[in-house]
Amino acid sequence: MRNGNVTTPFGRRPMTLALVKGQLETAGRNSNKAVDKWKVFRDVCEAKDIFGLQDRALAVLHALLSFYPDPDLSDERGLVVFPSNAQLAIRAHGIAGTTLRRHLAALVDAGLIQRRDSPNGKRYAHRNRGGEIEEAFGFNLAPLLARAAELAGIAQQVAEEKLRFKRAKEALTLCRRDVRKLISAAMEEGADGDWAAIEDLYLALIARLPRLPRRDQVDAVLEEMELLRQEVINRLEMQVKAEKMNGNAVQHGQHIQNSKPDSIHEFEPSSKNEQGEMPRQEVKRFAVQPKAFPLAMVLKACPQICDYAPDGRITHWRDLLSAAVPVRSMLGVSPSAYQEACEIMGPENAAVAMACILERAGHINSAGGYLRDLTRKAARGEFGLGPMLMAALRANGAVEKRTG
Repeated sequence: MRNGNVTTPFGRRPMTLALVKGQLETAGRNSNKAVDKWKVFRDVCEAKDIFGLQDRALAVLHALLSFYPDPDLSDERGLVVFPSNAQLAIRAHGIAGTTLRRHLAALVDAGLIQRRDSPNGKRYAHRNRGGEIEEAFGFNLAPLLARAAELAGIAQQVAEEKLRFKRAKEALTLCRRDVRKLISAAMEEGADGDWAAIEDLYLALIARLPRLPRRDQVDAVLEEMELLRQEVINRLEMQVKAEKMNGNAVQHGQHIQNSKPDSIHEFEPSSKNEQGEMPRQEVKRFAVQPKAFPLAMVLKACPQICDYAPDGRITHWRDLLSAAVPVRSMLGVSPSAYQEACEIMGPENAAVAMACILERAGHINSAGGYLRDLTRKAARGEFGLGPMLMAALRANGAVEKRTG
C-alpha cells in the first residue's frame, strides 16, 4: 500500500473510508444462513438502477457467481472465488479487459463484492492434502450473503414502483383516448362551446410528455388529463340535461296555454339594477349543476383559500365552503351574486370559483362582476371550472420552479 492506494492486478485502486466502512458493516452482518445465489442475483438485476449498475456489470457478477461451486451461498463453505481475468472475460461473454476491470470496480463500489488480495496481487487458493481450500485470494461474495434480505426488499420496492408506473401509463392512455373521443364527438355533432380551444389544451398536455417520461411526469399529466376529461363530460352533460329540460318546459308551457289560454307567462328582470342577470325563477328551473372536482386538486391549484379556513386547514368540503364566505366579503362580492353562483354551479363549485378568483385577485378589477359573468356563462353551458383550475395549477407550478 502506498499513499492509501492498494496495488491490485487491475492497477491502483483507492481504499476509501466508504469502502472500509462497507467492509466492516458486511462483516458485522454476515449470517450463517445459506441463500440461493441465483435468487440474490435476480434481486440485484431488479435493483440495478438503484446501485447504478449497467448490464455488463451484471454479466460480470453472473460470471463470478458461476465460479462458486454450490447453488447456495454459505459462509461455512467459503465465499471467495479466484478466477483469472481471462476466465472471467470468457464467462462474461468475451468482454474486453478494460471493460471487465471497470465493471468489477463498479460492483465493489456498490458494496456487492469485496476484493481479497494476496501478497503478490494474484488470485489463487491454498489447499490442504485432501484438496480442500484452506485460504483463497480473489473476490469475496460475502456482501451478497450479508445483504440478501436487504437486496430482496429493494427488489420488491423496485418491482412495485415499476407496476405503479405501468398502471399510471395505462391510465393515461385510457384517459387520452376518452378525451380524444369526447372532443371528436362534440365537434362532429356541433355541440355548443369552444371545442377548438379544448382540443388545444388536450394537445398541449400531450406535448408536455417527453419520449421517455418519468413517473412523476406521467402522474402530473394524468392528473390534468383527468381534470380535462371531467370538464368535457360536465359540459356535455349540462347541454344534454339543459336540452331535455328546455323540451319539458316547452311542453309544460303548451299545456298551460291550452288549459288557460288567457294567461300570459313571461320572465323579465325585476328591476333595472338586475338588467342582464338571469331571472330568479329561470335560474332555479333551468340550472344544471356540474360535478365537483376532487378537493385535493382544488387545494393544490388554489392554496391561498386555506388561509381563510377556521383552523387554517381545509380537510373537507365544508371547510372550503366556510372559507369561501370571508373570501367573498373580502373581495367585495355581494351576497346575491354569490347566492346566484351557488344556485347555478352548486355550493361546492361556487366555493371553488371563489378560490380561483382569490388566486387571481390582483388581476381582476371587480370580483363580483367577474363572478356574475361566470355564473351567466355556466347557466348557458358555456363555462366550466376545468380550464380555470388547470390554469391555476400551471401558475402555481411555475412559481415553485422559479423559487425552488
